[in-house]
Amino acid sequence: MEVEVQQSRLAKALSNMSKIAASTRAGLPILSNVLLRTSDNNLILTATNLEIAIVEYVNAKIIKAGTITVPAKLLADFVSNLPKEDVKLKAVGDKMTVKCGAYKSMINGILADDYPELPLIEEDKAVTFKVDIETFKEAVSQVIVAASNDTTRPALTGVYFNTFENTLYIAATDGYRLADRKFVENVQSEVKAIVPSSTLRDVMGFLTDSMDEVEILISDSQIRFRMGEIEVTSKLIDASFPDYRKLIPATATSEVVLDKTELARMTRMAALFAKQSGGSVVCEANADEGKFSVMAVASELGENVSSIETKIDASDKVTLNSRYLLDVINVLQDTEMKFSFSGKLAPVVIRQIKNDNYTHIVMPLKS
Repeated sequence: MEVEVQQSRLAKALSNMSKIAASTRAGLPILSNVLLRTSDNNLILTATNLEIAIVEYVNAKIIKAGTITVPAKLLADFVSNLPKEDVKLKAVGDKMTVKCGAYKSMINGILADDYPELPLIEEDKAVTFKVDIETFKEAVSQVIVAASNDTTRPALTGVYFNTFENTLYIAATDGYRLADRKFVENVQSEVKAIVPSSTLRDVMGFLTDSMDEVEILISDSQIRFRMGEIEVTSKLIDASFPDYRKLIPATATSEVVLDKTELARMTRMAALFAKQSGGSVVCEANADEGKFSVMAVASELGENVSSIETKIDASDKVTLNSRYLLDVINVLQDTEMKFSFSGKLAPVVIRQIKNDNYTHIVMPLKS
């Protein structure tokens, strides 16, 4: 193999590869390598950890076709430090020479014959839809915050792609909070797929301003994200997601409209005093005074109470985890939010005012 490729373009692609090939599986050192192969006018880079695979197409001058695998991190670090000139890659056997101006290196690789086969999706049988980049980033960030890290409950470590009344939603829960976001309308095929949160975080990291949309293909066991010159394919989580819509309260005893920025400030200040109590803060709506308050009490530090004036139709009080409350505030897009009480033992429902496409519920703490 012999190719010439632009340094900046190659460095960016190798950076993406090294994120997936960073961890080496015991007995499979080749997984820490990036697979380089040629096709038409492209140098195709591939990395996989057997759970997820990334493929990126980089325009290049192909002098001689071929394939090789070389350590992803070493090649990425070396190329990123080269001057912004054309880089020449030449592979002979299991060794590859990298040359750029006065800089030259020879890297020991592994023949591509031993590289694992990449996951395949029958695209003609897959459910396919497209989402613009901004919608994708906004929706995923609003939902993924509620996903669990508890690997003993694998279903909760992912984001649930599911259809309801011809609309595709994405949802996540860790058992203490739940996020649900309307994602794509007019989807005719039924979708029930749990996508690993780690996969979505990787995809978010690969997005650039030059991309317009993400094409998503879902099969029975795989999902593929195609954006620009990058394809990411991942296994789905083989588990059953809870029937989460039953967990969302249909009514509320009190609803309060709040300024997002002010509530975030009040919660952060209360959280400073709430460290001894596991981060618990009390949110109280006082209809008589027309005030919404966030408070925390610490026996050693003291206490904190912050209030904001707003219209309140009924008084109510609930104790919440301050981190969970801040997490949802930080991903809201509107400047105002609706905070819905249903008593101190019922979940709090948080929604945006202008956009009704997002629902987040937080379970109360025992006060």
